Amino acid sequence: MIESQDFIIHETAICEAASVGAGTTISSFVRIQTRTKIGSHCKILDYVYIASDAAIADHVTIQPGAKISGVVQIGSHVTIGTNATLVQELVGDQKAGLKQSFGIVVEEEATIGANATILPGVRIGAGAKVNAGAVVTKDVPVGAVVAGNPARISGYVSQDRAPLATTRYSADGQPKSAGLLKELPSGAKLVQLPEVVDLRGKLSFAEVDQYLPFTPKRYFLVYGVPTQEVRGEHAHKECHQFLVCVNGSITVVTDNGSTKDQVVLSSPDIGLHIPPKIWGIQFKYTKDAVLLVLASHTYDANDYIRKYNEFREFKGEIR
Repeated sequence: MIESQDFIIHETAICEAASVGAGTTISSFVRIQTRTKIGSHCKILDYVYIASDAAIADHVTIQPGAKISGVVQIGSHVTIGTNATLVQELVGDQKAGLKQSFGIVVEEEATIGANATILPGVRIGAGAKVNAGAVVTKDVPVGAVVAGNPARISGYVSQDRAPLATTRYSADGQPKSAGLLKELPSGAKLVQLPEVVDLRGKLSFAEVDQYLPFTPKRYFLVYGVPTQEVRGEHAHKECHQFLVCVNGSITVVTDNGSTKDQVVLSSPDIGLHIPPKIWGIQFKYTKDAVLLVLASHTYDANDYIRKYNEFREFKGEIR
């Protein structure tokens, strides 16, 4: 066993890494090839194989038998399960010395389960969870939970809280009074909108400064979304949004950088106010779902934060 003040490498391991950070432990029969960089306080357990050109950040744990092939970037505080495989692919005219790499990116705090397979070119979003045995063929959104072959989104990481299902009725079956229904820990707010019912049907409405907390400058509709697709995945610096599912149902995740919530919107008299500086995601659209979004500002690309790590930096939540 090779021990130093900086790191520990077992005597049966073959480590040709370009660099190994302080506090890292490399266990028995590990094989790490050239040009790979390994951060500090990592745990690389027995029989792990890491090919050339991988970049592994700090506080990463790689369980026994995992295989990381080629140009793979792994963010901090990631856990890779037993016998998981991250597959990298090279294409191009090798005779001309031209190669194009389609690598894998695993963002910070993600978890990859045992025996999972991640295919070339895939990005695993920050805090996402890949369940054991999943075969991931396309990008996994931030905080998503995926399972199966091919992997599909089964939910979102939300601190073990089930999605909050919204309803117009209180526990005694009486209609709820219009107004604030619930303030979520993430900072978003559910609003009960008025509903007028008579023989001609139902009508729901919102008024500025009473039920709608801002004056809209634009609106858009989202519909015809395949069930497995994910929308949103961004935050705004200044723009407020007010979401109403006018038909069908969707699930919305709101995230303030440290706390996540899930809400099921399934009634046209329930609104969800998402203030600026809150990350929003929508998924599990039913086939008939129609989402109305009111916005406090006209479209401005500079108001969007589209990368989750940049959002957390903006919020001051990066460790």
